[in-house]
Amino acid sequence: MGRREFIAAFGAAAACPLVALIALSAFATKSAEAQDYPTRPVKLITQGAAASGPDVIARIVFDQLGRLWGQQVVILNTPGAAGSAAARQAAASQPDGYTLYMPAASTFIVMPEMFPTLPVDIYRDFDRIGLVAEQPFVIAVSPSLGVNSLPELVALSKKRPGEINYAANARGTLPHLTAERLRGQTGADFTYIPYPGAAAGLQDVVGGRVSMIVEGLGTLMGGIQGGSIKPLAVTSLQRLPNFPDLPTVAETVPGFIATGWFALLASSGTPEPIVRKVSQDLRTVVSLPDVRQRFLDLATFARPMSPEETTTFIRGEQSAWKPIVRQVGFGSQ
Repeated sequence: MGRREFIAAFGAAAACPLVALIALSAFATKSAEAQDYPTRPVKLITQGAAASGPDVIARIVFDQLGRLWGQQVVILNTPGAAGSAAARQAAASQPDGYTLYMPAASTFIVMPEMFPTLPVDIYRDFDRIGLVAEQPFVIAVSPSLGVNSLPELVALSKKRPGEINYAANARGTLPHLTAERLRGQTGADFTYIPYPGAAAGLQDVVGGRVSMIVEGLGTLMGGIQGGSIKPLAVTSLQRLPNFPDLPTVAETVPGFIATGWFALLASSGTPEPIVRKVSQDLRTVVSLPDVRQRFLDLATFARPMSPEETTTFIRGEQSAWKPIVRQVGFGSQ
């Protein structure tokens, strides 16, 4: 029973001392459980495959949460079906706080449009705990393409229509939507080539078989540092601290911002005191200097939020991306 539920129950039972006492006892029990939580290992479901971006972020954060809690956290990698496999598994878990769920942004933005009959509602079936982190994307090209800036890339695509192709993860992922948004706002002539994973797309860009790629910096870091791919722009609001010479897309396309992000959820009905405790512990962990440095190395940034702030943030992202989701063929027109 959460605080709001307790107040309602207590108010309704004020005329009956025995019922009020029972309600107070139940609330006190749940609060005590939250203080002791967790008393056994915790499972975390993520839609990312092992060693993928979501998996790496999950392990950085939950390694520290496990230390804070004095309990093991078991990562359950459940890739496939555009995140719906992980969503199904998480929705079926007990609402006791011992199975948590860390979906990527695409679960909120694309999955409801891609699977309108999916018997999982990302809001109804889950309680928001907090935002874990967000990652901007990098637009990079093969050096053999001969361009040195985003404006040059856009101009070249218009001169050579149909020839400039780009690699991005499966249709409907945030890298794909980001590239399509860029295409729409610049009039560039880019052709999408989907890949099941970033590694395969990156390999083809390095080999010059594909012109460009849109992906998180962590995935592209080795190729950038080795000179096998050339970064042109980053989709964050400001330039990255560790790449100060890399322009933002917004310097070419005013107002352009696109980030991937990860939220932490629990099954709907999880006791509110537990949700609050996990939210506060998450905030503590992502504020640790070691975690922030490891995030920075991956061009990932912590944005601690309360459950309410997380809900507001997610709804804003859904609204911002909906036109692009429909542009690429998902949802009603």
